[in-house]
Amino acid sequence: MPSGGAKATIRAVAERSGVSTTTVSRVIQDSSFGSTSTRRRVLKTAAELGWVPNGAARGLASRKAGIVGLLFPDLGQSGAAEEQSPLYVDEVIRGAEKVATLAGEAVLIAAVRAAPRRALAYSVAGKVDGLVIMARSLSDKDIAAIARSVPVVLLAAKPGRRSLDHVAVDNRAGARELVAHLIEAHGYRDLVFVSGPAGSPDSAERFAGFCEALGAAGLPQPALPAAEGGFTQEGGAKAMRLLLNQGQRARAVVFGNDEMAIGALGVLREADLRVPRDIAVTGFDDIAIARHVSPPLTTVHQPMRELGEQAVQLLFSRLREPASSRRAVLLSTHLVVRESCGCGGKGEPYAGRRER
Repeated sequence: MPSGGAKATIRAVAERSGVSTTTVSRVIQDSSFGSTSTRRRVLKTAAELGWVPNGAARGLASRKAGIVGLLFPDLGQSGAAEEQSPLYVDEVIRGAEKVATLAGEAVLIAAVRAAPRRALAYSVAGKVDGLVIMARSLSDKDIAAIARSVPVVLLAAKPGRRSLDHVAVDNRAGARELVAHLIEAHGYRDLVFVSGPAGSPDSAERFAGFCEALGAAGLPQPALPAAEGGFTQEGGAKAMRLLLNQGQRARAVVFGNDEMAIGALGVLREADLRVPRDIAVTGFDDIAIARHVSPPLTTVHQPMRELGEQAVQLLFSRLREPASSRRAVLLSTHLVVRESCGCGGKGEPYAGRRER
């Protein structure tokens, strides 16, 4: 601390760090400014001296609120089907908060619900420097209107959207790799897909990858998913019961996310059907619990935290360079093979279980 109990100042931080006050200010406001060593030195010194920048003054000087906003769809607290898995959303938020916090920014998070979603979104937009908006949170018209007043980055948007910066995961490739494994490693030829909410871009891309893998193997491609599970555990259980009641005894059920697949596992146990011996089950996302259920869930890992991180980094880039060309970031996925598909603990197919 400064001698004599004096309040720490930006000048004290600059002098001890061996840089100018301008550099200290830039480091605090811009997560990409300066070298890594300079940033670490300035931030370490500020922490040691107990210096906290005056957020109100900083906002007035730079015309910045020092806040980024994150808008997500309804999380179903009213009892309705959830638009997105809360576990998925939580991971995305953690990634977004990490990047924003390191940049000295606050994060305003809002789950927009059906009735007041437009008013809430416009209210949030008026309080922040920019917004990260998850797909299906708002209509395209409202997103376009908000983007005229503050920078916007779309998260998990429809493929091919070019008007705004956006970050997405290669859902189609992930689903294609998963289904190819079921066909090639296990010989399964009777597969069905359980989707997320109608209109979900993620679910639509995963179903497209499912169909492409079937087509590549010379198998019939369904026009529609076999059932809809809403991306929730309860929805997955309901979809599985529906399939069983309809006499659907597919050799493998490919769920659009892990939570639906986990819900289905309980239903199959109740029906005295063994996974994977009677029915193979797979998911998508690779949430933490997927490795702990019985049997451990074969799934597709998507970098959920990195989605949030990349979205906020894109937003900061847009704030720094408003006139730069639009950017699209597509993150890769990878197959995680566990036991629910019929593989052994190390990913090897069980001997003698390959269908002909």
